[in-house]
Amino acid sequence: MTQLITPQLVSLDQNLGDSPADVIRFLAGKVAAAGRASEVEGLFADAFAREQKTATGVPGGIAIPHCRSVAVTEPALAMARLSQKVDFGAKDGPADIIFFIAAPEGADQEHLKLLSKLARSLIKKDFTAALRAAATEQDIVDLVEGALADKPAAHAAESAAPAAEAPASARAASSTGPKRVVAVTACPTGIAHTYMAADSLVAAAKEMGVDLQVETQGSGGFTALDPAVIAAADAVIFAVDVDVRGKERFAGKPVINAPVKRGIDEPAKMVQEAIAAASDPHAHRVPHFGAEENAEHASEAASEHLGTKVKKVLLTGVSYMIPFVAGGGLLIALGFLLGSYEIAGVADKILGANTLVNLPTDYPVHAWGPLGAYLGAVLFKIGALSLGFLVPALAGYIGYGIADRPGIAPGFVSGAVAGYMGAGFLGGLVGGLLAGVTAHWIGTFSVPRWLRGLMPVVIIPLVASIVASGAMFLFLGGPIAAISKGLSAWLSGMTGTSAIVLGIILGLMMCFDLGGPVNKVAYSFAVAGLGAGSLANPAPLQIMAAVMAAGMVPPLAMALATTLNKKGFSLAERENGKAAWLLGASFISEGAIPFAAADPLRVIPASMVGGAVTGALSMAFGVTSQAPHGGIFVFFAIGNVFMFIASIAVGVVVTALVLLALKRWAVRKPVEAEPVPAVVAA
Repeated sequence: MTQLITPQLVSLDQNLGDSPADVIRFLAGKVAAAGRASEVEGLFADAFAREQKTATGVPGGIAIPHCRSVAVTEPALAMARLSQKVDFGAKDGPADIIFFIAAPEGADQEHLKLLSKLARSLIKKDFTAALRAAATEQDIVDLVEGALADKPAAHAAESAAPAAEAPASARAASSTGPKRVVAVTACPTGIAHTYMAADSLVAAAKEMGVDLQVETQGSGGFTALDPAVIAAADAVIFAVDVDVRGKERFAGKPVINAPVKRGIDEPAKMVQEAIAAASDPHAHRVPHFGAEENAEHASEAASEHLGTKVKKVLLTGVSYMIPFVAGGGLLIALGFLLGSYEIAGVADKILGANTLVNLPTDYPVHAWGPLGAYLGAVLFKIGALSLGFLVPALAGYIGYGIADRPGIAPGFVSGAVAGYMGAGFLGGLVGGLLAGVTAHWIGTFSVPRWLRGLMPVVIIPLVASIVASGAMFLFLGGPIAAISKGLSAWLSGMTGTSAIVLGIILGLMMCFDLGGPVNKVAYSFAVAGLGAGSLANPAPLQIMAAVMAAGMVPPLAMALATTLNKKGFSLAERENGKAAWLLGASFISEGAIPFAAADPLRVIPASMVGGAVTGALSMAFGVTSQAPHGGIFVFFAIGNVFMFIASIAVGVVVTALVLLALKRWAVRKPVEAEPVPAVVAA
């Protein structure tokens, strides 16, 4: 098996910068330089995205940034011992020992188990002390390999003691009070925090004389706790950042819910809270699936503002909808490339009468021959069918965001009804909200235990579908369809100044939060109308082009700015700038996020100015896009592609110049220190 760590992957006593991003980028470079990753930027982006979800600092001056990435070709472990500590979010302060775990997207179980074993060793004080005392890179490698091989024995004895092997004294002690606890730990990647939290909880419980058994739901698979052990438990601890698999097994047990990192930082407190909850009749409990689960969701969401709840639900629907749209739109664009735009009108006829061995003889004149026409018809039809899921998927997953799984079916059905009635995107929004609210409301009903199993799979979907879809047919669908048609007619009739104003608004929205909710609203507005676009009705296609062009501006502008003025940016920003060329060209607005995070008051306004310029120019030149994503790489789907490029280029230059001007002149003046009075010695 490939050696996880080598001296080439170790860096000792260097100053790698002031932020986690600097350190992670350096270590990602180490992994790539060792031939373990195909690119630095892709690996850095995945690791930093993971870091932003949950800080990876743990007690003891340790940080374990980690990720699974398609950029990783071989599992790797890079280590840095810092001369200047960096804050990775641990409660006890910044870290000087950094282990970067880089796993391939499809890492094998054996490697994942080794990486998790290392993570467990890092909470052992003697192991971390040895790391700080190591003189050479090879010493670090030997220490790590010893930990992975369960050497020295002290490490193995501590880390290998599974939760299931709780001492008999702990079991005996449980007779004097609620001393049996079970726990589940899980983090998004399931490599490091999952197992460190488990070991920390076990160690804390052992000191307190508590019988605690843990189920680690990590990437290396998991072994479910024995049902008898769960039944005998007095309380449950969920130290998780993701959903617990098989949560219904713990139904009715008093529960302590917390992020996985708290299991590492405050394991003793969590165990104490679990013990207290076990004897508290009013303690929060793991709900039974159905009414109680919906009640739990309601109580958890009670503290959220209405606007926050609605935004979360709508973004859930949009996030699940976009893959249908992106894939479908690109397939349609490829169909047009092979079969020309005329393929839209004859695709059904070609597919009904022809096959690969019986190619069409009657096909569009601009198609790439009979084979191109047939393959173009195939791609167009697949794309059109995929795009047909836009409204049902949007409504279905809005329902899911409100009522969980019972809301999916009625949401999809109401979305299909909205599409049938011509209510479109707006109908999907309304139908999904109505279906989700209805499903959630029905789920709050108190029903006999024998009926609970039927509620989520039969009763809730049935009744919610009747209510939501019936309301769409009888009352809401017609008016919403009229509004949608009026909006479509208004957009189709936009020319001149009104089109340019819309381009400005869309450009501002695309660059306001770089992939956030406002950006997604603009993008969703564009893709929702994509299916209605045609040569006779180009307005939706023009909107799509303006949105995509404006979204490409921020990362490309950051790349240009770092090229024009290297001294005005840090080394990490200059490296980000190199990657931003490709990210921007691919229409990945998030490529500008590292710059916006470091300097939001200059980067975001500059980006919005350039985005507004690009949106206005794109609309003014009548640029169209049949593809909802892909940037310059879907040039074949762009109408008036040269003006598309020109619009982007102007916006990029404007943003870069505005940013450089702001960095030069919009500088915070230092606060003058007040004179300190002289101290006269007595």
